[in-house]
Amino acid sequence: MSSATLTTFIIYLIGMLIIGWSAYKKTTDLSDYVLGGRRLGGGVAALSAGASDMSGWLLLGLPGYAYAAGMQATWICVGLAIGAYLNWQFVAKRLRVYTEVANDSITIPDFFENRFNDSSKLLRIISAFVILLFFTFYTSSGLVGGALLFENTFGLEYQLALWIGAAVIISYTLLGGFLAVSWTDFFQGILMFLALAVVPVVMILEMGGWNETVQRIGELDAEKLDVFSGIGFLGIISLMAWGLGYFGQPHILARFMSVKNHREIPKARFIGMSWMVVSLFGAIFTGFVGIAYFTGTPLVDSETVFIEAANVLFHPVVSGFLLAAILSAIMSTIDSQLLVSSSAIAEDFYKVLIRPSASSKELIWVGRISVLIIALIAIFLAFDPESSVLDLVSYAWAGFGAAFGPIIILSLFWKRMTRNGALSGMIVGAATVVIWKMLSTPKLNDAGVVIQEATIPFDLYEIVPGFIFGFFAIVIVSLIGKAPDSSIASNFNKMEKMLRSK
Repeated sequence: MSSATLTTFIIYLIGMLIIGWSAYKKTTDLSDYVLGGRRLGGGVAALSAGASDMSGWLLLGLPGYAYAAGMQATWICVGLAIGAYLNWQFVAKRLRVYTEVANDSITIPDFFENRFNDSSKLLRIISAFVILLFFTFYTSSGLVGGALLFENTFGLEYQLALWIGAAVIISYTLLGGFLAVSWTDFFQGILMFLALAVVPVVMILEMGGWNETVQRIGELDAEKLDVFSGIGFLGIISLMAWGLGYFGQPHILARFMSVKNHREIPKARFIGMSWMVVSLFGAIFTGFVGIAYFTGTPLVDSETVFIEAANVLFHPVVSGFLLAAILSAIMSTIDSQLLVSSSAIAEDFYKVLIRPSASSKELIWVGRISVLIIALIAIFLAFDPESSVLDLVSYAWAGFGAAFGPIIILSLFWKRMTRNGALSGMIVGAATVVIWKMLSTPKLNDAGVVIQEATIPFDLYEIVPGFIFGFFAIVIVSLIGKAPDSSIASNFNKMEKMLRSK
């Protein structure tokens, strides 16, 4: 690691902490801390949503998958792009308006409770528990990515690298809350975009152009040029099904809720989708081109392909900024996840079950302490240096997609949906993901050797059965029970009327 690269890293980190301190001074109540007072512009909301969505897997896990598997990795990109577009197109506006109509709900559990007039608090408590469960795994995946970055860049031991990366992220999330997270994500999103646009292009030019690159990969392994090679129907469905996860991700849905008004959504959708398509395919081509570029010195860990390319191809100052883009991706997701998790503890557990009379300042400090506690648990889960970024992300992504996705969609579009339907769908969706994952995990002997592979249909990505079973559970239980009362129908009609207004 050169001193120039190290200096670049330090400047970047100081900049993030300055943003955190600036946001800290603007955070006066829980709405500011959790949702930024609902005053984000479309551009900031779009890049913030994209950056918090993609995480370290965009520059580590996804390029690593493309490096190992070739062009079959494209199926993930197609599924994610379709899912993200549908989320922006059909969910964003309605959720922004409905959360305001439903007693100005500032968290997803808060919205569920207010949407269905749930006086029992069960919807709020169980959804907050689901958030804490799956975000702990999701946060852990980001910390693994940060540790890989510091380990490969600075030559640190994995565990030390893990603590350093966690300390930086926790610091500014503790300080500034949602505003700090959104503005740092905005700048981090720009940096990630530039990095993923530049690195594969420079690699291709270094090898003499696209045709020469493809020819070299074909000579090494022609199957890596074929999107259908080595993958069956269930495999394609599993990869494309990542797109289903968008409808239930609390940290992305929070960006929709924070936009200053629903008329900003079309602009945000255009910016967000443009950013996403370029970034996804930049990540795929980084790994794909890396197959040819690192022919002579194959990588031991495929998930380091972006790191190695940045170090080899560029001047230390430039590589410092490119490597900071990885840290950006990691930080932009972990900070959002920590914030949503801490708000679940402060707003949905502490205020509801322990101190209903708690002041805004007290709840902010409960949220900040929660950030620290959740981060420590995630660090413990990430302590294994063999952890895979993509595996941890896929599990958490499926959990949220199946538990919350069907509820979000149906609650925004179906007036007849009931509280019991929502509760059933959440439990069935989350439980299916957990059980399916257990059944799909290969069995190992004491030496760590696989002795029994997963069987069909359990090699299907767990989000698919989780989403389907959760969806039908909501519909069936809602239709069996009595129709919602008039106040719920009135709020639904008010939401639709506001959407029609200019």
